[in-house]
Amino acid sequence: MRYLLALLLTLSLAAAQETTRVRDVIYQKRDGFALTLDVFKPAQPNGAAIIKIISGGWNSNHNGIGDGGWTKSGYTTFVVVHGSQPRFHIDEIVADVQRAVRFVRANATQYGIDPNKIGVTGSSAGGHLSLMLGVKGDAGNPKATDPIDRVSSAVNAVACYYPPTDFISWITENDGLNGVGPLATRKPAFGPKIDTPEGMVAMGKALSPINFISKAQPPIYIVQGDNDVLVHFTQALRFQKKSAEAGATCEVLIREGAGHGGWKEMGEDNARMVEWTNLHLLGKQPATPFNNSVSKLPSTTPAKK
Repeated sequence: MRYLLALLLTLSLAAAQETTRVRDVIYQKRDGFALTLDVFKPAQPNGAAIIKIISGGWNSNHNGIGDGGWTKSGYTTFVVVHGSQPRFHIDEIVADVQRAVRFVRANATQYGIDPNKIGVTGSSAGGHLSLMLGVKGDAGNPKATDPIDRVSSAVNAVACYYPPTDFISWITENDGLNGVGPLATRKPAFGPKIDTPEGMVAMGKALSPINFISKAQPPIYIVQGDNDVLVHFTQALRFQKKSAEAGATCEVLIREGAGHGGWKEMGEDNARMVEWTNLHLLGKQPATPFNNSVSKLPSTTPAKK
């Protein structure tokens, strides 16, 4: 009998620690498509939210969706799937993720979160979209027919991996207009507007987070490998430099020898991103302070492409 009671207590405690998941919550319907997010709610929520953007090359799908470990730290996590290129173009995808933020904030009470404690994370294209949310969040349209579109799309903290920040100047000044970087290698993602030189300049500027940096942007943390052949490490460094000049909070961690993901210290980097978010959303001081600068400069010549 005593053993049975102990077993029941153990099972009860285990159940209490489980993360619950709600799948395929529709946050937008557009052009005959339903865009969805999955909600991961921790057993002991801290009242803050993380929006995790699933995106690689501005393609998004439901394969292998997970919470990224954020629920272990108490974050209610919203894993967002957006419309994929080339069917949808990057400017439309930015609008998708803005809509996702509006949806989460509009339903904050339902999900038990503070609408002023919303962070965002993503990698590569997901990192780019995270930065676009950081620098292009808006107050919403008070005249919108849909009440969700009246809600702010601003986020309160950003922590992301190897994001593109400047499509015009990919490695050197204006090289993005001359066959270097995503304007050339991911041309369908930008749509037909870049078929003319004028359109390429306009779209390249409009979709580069570096062009919208301001003192008002949320605190931003970027982790980048200096041997990344897809996103050159100077993308992060230039974004950080311009943020500092604007008086904004931005820190960059450069991983020496690291490429486009998959390095051995990523577990440490994930934990550091949680600390960054804990600091700026919950006011929890980390054991090792952040210094809002470049944590490590590359000592070797990085691979280029």
